[in-house]
Amino acid sequence: MDFTEVYKHSGSITFSPGSHLILTAIQDRLILRRADTFQIIQTWLLDASATPTQALTTSAKAKGGLPENSISHIGWSCDSEYVLAASAKRGTVHVYKVQDENWTARIDSGAEGLVKAEWAPDGRTILCFSQWGLRVTVWSLVTGSATYIQFPLHPDTGYAFRSDGRYFVLAERHKSKDTAGVYDTADAYKLVRHFPLPTSSLASLALSPTGNHLVVWEGPIEYKLYVLSLVGDVLGTFSPDPDPGFGIRRVAWHPNGMFLALGGWDDKIHVLDLTWSLAVTLELSARIPTGVTIWREPSKWQETTEGRGFLSYERLQGPHSIALQRTDQTKPSPKSGTIQLEWNKNGTMLLVRFENTPTAVHIFDFPLPEQDFIPKLRAVLLHSRPVLHARWNPVRKGSLTLCCGARSLYMWSDEWLGESGEEEMAECIGVPAKNFETRDLKWTQDGKGLVLMDKDLYCCAFEVEEDA
Repeated sequence: MDFTEVYKHSGSITFSPGSHLILTAIQDRLILRRADTFQIIQTWLLDASATPTQALTTSAKAKGGLPENSISHIGWSCDSEYVLAASAKRGTVHVYKVQDENWTARIDSGAEGLVKAEWAPDGRTILCFSQWGLRVTVWSLVTGSATYIQFPLHPDTGYAFRSDGRYFVLAERHKSKDTAGVYDTADAYKLVRHFPLPTSSLASLALSPTGNHLVVWEGPIEYKLYVLSLVGDVLGTFSPDPDPGFGIRRVAWHPNGMFLALGGWDDKIHVLDLTWSLAVTLELSARIPTGVTIWREPSKWQETTEGRGFLSYERLQGPHSIALQRTDQTKPSPKSGTIQLEWNKNGTMLLVRFENTPTAVHIFDFPLPEQDFIPKLRAVLLHSRPVLHARWNPVRKGSLTLCCGARSLYMWSDEWLGESGEEEMAECIGVPAKNFETRDLKWTQDGKGLVLMDKDLYCCAFEVEEDA
């Protein structure tokens, strides 16, 4: 891979949908670069003038100035024509047009505050979530008008768009009861229907890829999941037997909606089929059986290579044992259970990370529809440090990258062309930059590059295209 120079950021970096441009926030400034040369082509400085709400408030002046104008999050419209920069502390969202440096818009959230802002799928509508769960404000750049939806439950996990963007589903709290609202995005987010949810304290929701099924689940105390239609009919429920004592941590729909995987605070992954009954249970074990590929990070490889180049993982023969951290299940939020549950692009593999094995990544094989349904553990990747993030390639079905907070990244693939066809490979890759620790990473949308992030620095890595 080829690496770029190191650049500064203050928490927000994102590639455009076509992966041709990269947008970065540095305090109160947006910087737009070309992804091929990293040349700066545009910058925007956020308007620091007081909002109408701040102008009526004397407390800010009494403290010696306006609140900090730093950017909390950024985003691209789906067609790459517009970008947004939100400042949660100031309660403002600034919108800029990439091809017209004179065009700008600003959204002031008002007294209700702002915790999150993001683009809707149409690229011309912005959703603003207020503080204290008061409302979601839907702003249209086309009409300049706003639609208000009251009492959202969770600004991070309590909503979903149907895959075609037509309907917006929002978990709400009305009269102390969990409720779902379905809104028509093509008709100014008018309410289509409201229906009560069977949960007593909803933790989150997830809409199926087909848009036909909605799953909701209880908070951390009760392990119970419900499957509903978009008219509110309860189609199925699931609770494991015996009850593990804690609730659900992660839920992941199969890419084609065939299966639903869920993991809690215990060492089990339950996979449901479309009858909403248990299809298979996958369980974490300290003993890795024969037949599973085990990849182990070489000891002190960065010192040996001086942090440059590529080095293969050590490939071990099973059976093999891994250490499981002991946890006190009597304490709230024990350090155990599923912290990541993610399917690859075509649903033939399921990535699982357990909190009580922080240095390990488990990859399970799932058969294609025409094959016998026998899911099994395929590979385990072992590292010297806890894994911070692991990401599937968005385009290729068998390419995974991860980071552990060191001057490196790690890649696993089953697409390596060897003597006997496609084979597995796992590599440690040094990042050629001093004083850089990869704390997070993201793929470009075309799957050909990565952005690597430290606390306030970032660089990019791109595949080297071989000449024919």
